[in-house]
Amino acid sequence: MPRSLVRALTGVLALTAAAAVPPLLSPSEAVAESVVVGGRPAPVAESPWAVALSSRDRFGGSRSGQFCGGVAVAPTKVLTAAHCLSDEALGGPVSRVKDLRVIAGRERLGDSDGREIPVRAIWVNPAYDSVSNAGDLAVLTLARALPKGGTIAMARSGDAAYRAGTAADVYGWGDTTGSGTYSSVLRSARVQVLPDADCARAYPGGREGTYRASAMLCAGDPAGGRDACQGDSGGPLVARGRLIGLVSWGSGCGRPGSPGVYTRVSAAAEWAEGRI
Repeated sequence: MPRSLVRALTGVLALTAAAAVPPLLSPSEAVAESVVVGGRPAPVAESPWAVALSSRDRFGGSRSGQFCGGVAVAPTKVLTAAHCLSDEALGGPVSRVKDLRVIAGRERLGDSDGREIPVRAIWVNPAYDSVSNAGDLAVLTLARALPKGGTIAMARSGDAAYRAGTAADVYGWGDTTGSGTYSSVLRSARVQVLPDADCARAYPGGREGTYRASAMLCAGDPAGGRDACQGDSGGPLVARGRLIGLVSWGSGCGRPGSPGVYTRVSAAAEWAEGRI
């Protein structure tokens, strides 16, 4: 299944497989397929800002209700993908999800360590386009502050972390093989930021999706094999110690010539100005 049509529902599709939620495969949902393929375990002590979005009511308790990723950028603020909060992803309006929580400080989803913090308020980018997946950003406000040191700085426009060739790491609890093998442990994969020209060549429009450099960046391994995948949507892409992207969409998982596409955090900071 092309990730461009699957990754937009990364968390949703991953949960669909894990919790028997009926799959909804619209073109925007294809963008939801994001799981860390070709990765390794990521100790939470080294990445405390990588968090999971959870609803046991919608997705069951076997994986603590995890359905998408997120990243803490302030003590009470978490960034995630707008498509994670869509009706398609949740099976209905997010306002009806009464047990929406952020899980922080937990590597293994089945454990009880860390914190589960209720979400007090939700802001979904009004400029989000579910067809192109441009503007794929939401901001969650938590009911309680995260522990000190549990956040990461956002890379602003012009930051060297966005330069092509920069090594970056993507984090998540998603599919580790591209065939529905979901991880119960937080994982990361080393990729590299790719030139916008390569991204536009990979996604020129049509069924595979359209790359927009002003709102997106792409990263991967030119030879394939390391990538985000189904279940990783909304999770962080980190370079030089700063947040540069949020898992958004792509075509397949770890395919040569089909890099992962991420919400560009410098653009996200402008969209969400005053809300973070």
